Amino acid sequence: MSDRLAVRGIEIHAHHGVFDFERRDGQLFVIDLVLSLDTASAAASDDLGATVDYGSLVTAVVAAVEKDPVDLIETLAQRVADVCLGYRQVESVEVTVHKPHAPIEATFSDVALTITRSRA
Repeated sequence: MSDRLAVRGIEIHAHHGVFDFERRDGQLFVIDLVLSLDTASAAASDDLGATVDYGSLVTAVVAAVEKDPVDLIETLAQRVADVCLGYRQVESVEVTVHKPHAPIEATFSDVALTITRSRA
């Protein structure tokens, strides 16, 4: 049995992108997480140690997004997934990286990549 814990809309200013100005100036990235985990033990014990502390998870995700610029949101999404899977309770994770200010010569509302990763 697997439950889902979602944290959506994590806003982070970071310096990722292919272009020099993206790395120099940075831009907004928005991260959505959906974790699959079994919460029955946490519900029964009412113990934070039996589940994912989403406060510390968000802190770790923000730190991962803010460090070491990369070219692609694919690389960034994998980095975030690896952070989430570092929590022993997480069975799988869906990560969406939004880049709403991507350098595109057209009117658009968002660019987003969603990946799903699970324990091997």
